[in-house]
Amino acid sequence: MPRQTKKQEQDLRMQATKFTIAALLATSAFAFSTIASAAALDQFKSFVASTKSAKGEFTQQQLGKSKSGKASPASSGSFVFARPGKFIWTYQKPYEQVLQADGDQLYIYDKDLNQVTVRKLGNALGSSPAAILFGSNKLEENFTLSEAGERDGMEWLNAVPKAKDTSFEQISIGLKGGVPLAMELKDTFGQTSRLTFTNFQRNPALGAQQFKFETPKGADVVNQ
Repeated sequence: MPRQTKKQEQDLRMQATKFTIAALLATSAFAFSTIASAAALDQFKSFVASTKSAKGEFTQQQLGKSKSGKASPASSGSFVFARPGKFIWTYQKPYEQVLQADGDQLYIYDKDLNQVTVRKLGNALGSSPAAILFGSNKLEENFTLSEAGERDGMEWLNAVPKAKDTSFEQISIGLKGGVPLAMELKDTFGQTSRLTFTNFQRNPALGAQQFKFETPKGADVVNQ
Protein backbone atom coordinates (compact mmCIF):
# COMPACT_ATOMS: atom_id res chain seq x y z
CA MET A 1 0.00 0.00 0.00
CA PRO A 2 1.58 3.36 -1.03
CA ARG A 3 2.65 5.69 1.73
CA GLN A 4 0.38 8.68 2.23
CA THR A 5 1.78 12.10 1.36
CA LYS A 6 1.91 14.73 4.04
CA LYS A 7 -0.95 16.55 2.26
CA GLN A 8 -3.11 13.40 2.26
CA GLU A 9 -2.31 12.83 5.92
CA GLN A 10 -3.25 16.41 6.72
CA ASP A 11 -6.54 16.05 4.83
CA LEU A 12 -7.41 12.90 6.74
CA ARG A 13 -6.55 14.53 10.03
CA MET A 14 -8.60 17.60 9.16
CA GLN A 15 -11.57 15.31 8.49
CA ALA A 16 -11.03 13.75 11.90
CA THR A 17 -10.67 17.22 13.37
CA LYS A 18 -14.06 18.22 11.98
CA PHE A 19 -15.58 15.32 13.90
CA THR A 20 -13.73 16.14 17.09
CA ILE A 21 -14.73 19.79 16.80
CA ALA A 22 -18.35 18.78 16.37
CA ALA A 23 -18.08 16.52 19.38
CA LEU A 24 -16.37 19.23 21.32
CA LEU A 25 -18.99 21.80 20.43
CA ALA A 26 -21.60 19.28 21.43
CA THR A 27 -20.08 18.83 24.86
CA SER A 28 -22.54 21.43 25.90
CA ALA A 29 -24.06 18.61 27.88
CA PHE A 30 -21.87 19.65 30.76
CA ALA A 31 -24.19 22.55 31.28
CA PHE A 32 -26.92 20.27 32.54
CA SER A 33 -26.04 19.59 36.16
CA THR A 34 -27.31 20.59 39.58
CA ILE A 35 -30.20 19.30 41.74
CA ALA A 36 -30.09 15.57 42.39
CA SER A 37 -33.82 14.86 42.50
CA ALA A 38 -35.05 17.42 39.97
CA ALA A 39 -36.13 16.68 36.43
CA ALA A 40 -33.49 17.24 33.78
CA LEU A 41 -34.90 20.56 32.57
CA ASP A 42 -34.96 21.99 36.09
CA GLN A 43 -31.40 20.79 36.62
CA PHE A 44 -30.37 22.49 33.40
CA LYS A 45 -31.85 25.87 34.33
CA SER A 46 -30.30 25.78 37.79
CA PHE A 47 -26.91 24.85 36.39
CA VAL A 48 -26.86 27.65 33.82
CA ALA A 49 -27.63 30.15 36.57
CA SER A 50 -24.94 28.92 38.97
CA THR A 51 -22.05 27.40 37.00
CA LYS A 52 -19.57 29.65 35.23
CA SER A 53 -16.72 27.16 34.78
CA ALA A 54 -15.94 23.47 35.12
CA LYS A 55 -13.34 20.81 34.43
CA GLY A 56 -13.18 17.03 34.23
CA GLU A 57 -12.39 14.04 32.03
CA PHE A 58 -14.20 12.36 29.15
CA THR A 59 -14.34 9.31 26.91
CA GLN A 60 -15.91 9.44 23.45
CA GLN A 61 -17.03 6.61 21.17
CA GLN A 62 -19.27 6.20 18.15
CA LEU A 63 -22.10 3.79 18.85
CA GLY A 64 -22.54 0.80 16.58
CA LYS A 65 -20.00 -0.67 14.20
CA SER A 66 -18.23 0.86 11.25
CA LYS A 67 -18.75 -0.30 7.66
CA SER A 68 -15.91 -2.75 8.21
CA GLY A 69 -17.92 -4.38 11.00
CA LYS A 70 -15.53 -3.27 13.74
CA ALA A 71 -16.34 -1.09 16.72
CA SER A 72 -14.89 2.41 16.49
CA PRO A 73 -11.95 3.05 18.84
CA ALA A 74 -12.66 5.21 21.88
CA SER A 75 -11.05 8.59 22.46
CA SER A 76 -10.31 10.03 25.87
CA GLY A 77 -8.92 13.13 27.49
CA SER A 78 -9.72 16.11 29.68
CA PHE A 79 -11.54 19.44 29.48
CA VAL A 80 -11.80 22.80 31.20
CA PHE A 81 -14.16 25.66 30.31
CA ALA A 82 -15.22 29.11 31.42
CA ARG A 83 -18.38 30.63 29.98
CA PRO A 84 -18.74 32.38 27.66
CA GLY A 85 -16.51 31.09 24.89
CA LYS A 86 -13.40 29.86 26.66
CA PHE A 87 -12.34 26.22 26.78
CA ILE A 88 -9.53 23.69 26.45
CA TRP A 89 -10.55 20.27 25.14
CA THR A 90 -7.60 17.86 25.13
CA TYR A 91 -7.55 14.50 23.39
CA GLN A 92 -4.87 12.28 24.92
CA LYS A 93 -5.76 8.98 23.25
CA PRO A 94 -5.58 7.53 20.60
CA TYR A 95 -3.52 10.52 19.45
CA GLU A 96 -2.85 13.93 20.99
CA GLN A 97 -4.84 16.93 19.87
CA VAL A 98 -5.85 20.15 21.62
CA LEU A 99 -8.81 22.39 20.84
CA GLN A 100 -8.59 25.69 22.68
CA ALA A 101 -10.64 28.88 22.57
CA ASP A 102 -9.89 32.19 24.27
CA GLY A 103 -13.29 33.76 23.64
CA ASP A 104 -12.20 35.16 20.29
CA GLN A 105 -10.13 32.57 18.42
CA LEU A 106 -10.30 28.77 18.18
CA TYR A 107 -6.93 26.98 18.02
CA ILE A 108 -6.60 23.35 16.92
CA TYR A 109 -3.20 21.81 17.63
CA ASP A 110 -2.23 18.45 16.15
CA LYS A 111 0.91 17.23 17.90
CA ASP A 112 1.83 14.58 15.31
CA LEU A 113 1.73 17.10 12.48
CA ASN A 114 3.08 19.89 14.70
CA GLN A 115 0.43 22.13 13.15
CA VAL A 116 -1.91 24.77 14.58
CA THR A 117 -5.11 25.70 12.75
CA VAL A 118 -6.60 29.06 13.79
CA ARG A 119 -10.24 30.00 13.22
CA LYS A 120 -12.39 32.91 14.30
CA LEU A 121 -14.68 31.69 17.06
CA GLY A 122 -17.36 34.16 15.94
CA ASN A 123 -20.68 32.45 15.32
CA ALA A 124 -19.24 28.98 15.86
CA LEU A 125 -21.04 28.91 19.22
CA GLY A 126 -24.32 30.74 18.50
CA SER A 127 -26.81 28.06 17.58
CA SER A 128 -24.39 25.15 17.98
CA PRO A 129 -24.54 22.71 20.91
CA ALA A 130 -21.45 24.44 22.30
CA ALA A 131 -23.59 27.41 23.28
CA ILE A 132 -25.00 25.36 26.14
CA LEU A 133 -21.58 24.85 27.66
CA PHE A 134 -19.44 27.71 26.40
CA GLY A 135 -21.99 30.36 25.46
CA SER A 136 -24.40 32.70 27.19
CA ASN A 137 -27.56 32.03 29.16
CA LYS A 138 -29.90 32.68 26.18
CA LEU A 139 -30.02 29.02 25.24
CA GLU A 140 -33.73 28.66 24.57
CA GLU A 141 -33.36 31.16 21.72
CA ASN A 142 -31.28 28.56 19.85
CA PHE A 143 -32.55 25.21 21.16
CA THR A 144 -35.86 23.49 21.74
CA LEU A 145 -35.50 21.77 25.12
CA SER A 146 -37.66 18.90 26.36
CA GLU A 147 -37.71 16.19 28.99
CA ALA A 148 -36.74 12.74 27.70
CA GLY A 149 -37.62 10.58 30.71
CA GLU A 150 -35.52 8.13 32.68
CA ARG A 151 -33.12 5.65 31.10
CA ASP A 152 -30.10 3.73 32.36
CA GLY A 153 -30.65 5.15 35.83
CA MET A 154 -30.40 8.75 34.61
CA GLU A 155 -32.80 11.62 33.88
CA TRP A 156 -32.53 12.64 30.22
CA LEU A 157 -33.00 15.93 28.44
CA ASN A 158 -33.22 16.50 24.67
CA ALA A 159 -31.87 19.65 23.00
CA VAL A 160 -32.83 20.16 19.34
CA PRO A 161 -31.11 23.04 17.48
CA LYS A 162 -33.56 25.52 15.97
CA ALA A 163 -31.11 26.38 13.18
CA LYS A 164 -31.27 24.17 10.09
CA ASP A 165 -27.57 24.33 9.19
CA THR A 166 -26.10 22.52 12.19
CA SER A 167 -24.38 19.13 12.05
CA PHE A 168 -26.53 17.62 14.82
CA GLU A 169 -30.21 16.67 14.80
CA GLN A 170 -30.46 16.07 18.53
CA ILE A 171 -28.38 16.04 21.69
CA SER A 172 -29.52 13.83 24.58
CA ILE A 173 -28.05 14.41 28.03
CA GLY A 174 -28.19 11.94 30.92
CA LEU A 175 -27.91 13.27 34.48
CA LYS A 176 -27.76 11.67 37.90
CA GLY A 177 -27.16 13.27 41.26
CA GLY A 178 -26.97 16.71 39.68
CA VAL A 179 -24.06 15.73 37.42
CA PRO A 180 -23.99 15.00 33.66
CA LEU A 181 -22.85 11.40 33.27
CA ALA A 182 -23.49 10.79 29.58
CA MET A 183 -24.40 12.48 26.35
CA GLU A 184 -25.55 11.04 23.03
CA LEU A 185 -25.09 13.07 19.85
CA LYS A 186 -27.14 12.19 16.80
CA ASP A 187 -25.78 13.83 13.67
CA THR A 188 -27.49 14.56 10.36
CA PHE A 189 -26.06 11.34 8.88
CA GLY A 190 -27.87 9.19 11.42
CA GLN A 191 -24.73 8.35 13.38
CA THR A 192 -24.74 8.55 17.17
CA SER A 193 -21.72 9.23 19.36
CA ARG A 194 -21.65 8.82 23.12
CA LEU A 195 -19.58 10.80 25.57
CA THR A 196 -19.14 9.76 29.19
CA PHE A 197 -17.93 12.24 31.80
CA THR A 198 -15.99 11.66 35.01
CA ASN A 199 -14.39 13.77 37.75
CA PHE A 200 -16.66 16.70 36.92
CA GLN A 201 -15.83 19.78 39.03
CA ARG A 202 -17.97 22.91 39.04
CA ASN A 203 -16.54 26.44 39.37
CA PRO A 204 -12.89 25.49 39.97
CA ALA A 205 -10.31 28.23 40.53
CA LEU A 206 -8.81 29.13 37.14
CA GLY A 207 -5.82 31.34 36.42
CA ALA A 208 -6.21 34.58 34.47
CA GLN A 209 -4.02 33.23 31.65
CA GLN A 210 -5.61 29.75 31.66
CA PHE A 211 -7.00 30.03 28.13
CA LYS A 212 -4.21 31.98 26.42
CA PHE A 213 -2.85 29.77 23.64
CA GLU A 214 0.91 29.47 23.24
CA THR A 215 2.02 28.20 19.83
CA PRO A 216 4.38 25.21 20.25
CA LYS A 217 7.92 25.81 19.07
CA GLY A 218 8.39 25.13 15.37
CA ALA A 219 4.70 24.47 14.70
CA ASP A 220 3.17 25.44 11.35
CA VAL A 221 0.29 27.91 11.75
CA VAL A 222 -2.64 27.83 9.31
CA ASN A 223 -5.26 30.59 9.46
CA GLN A 224 -8.75 29.76 8.18
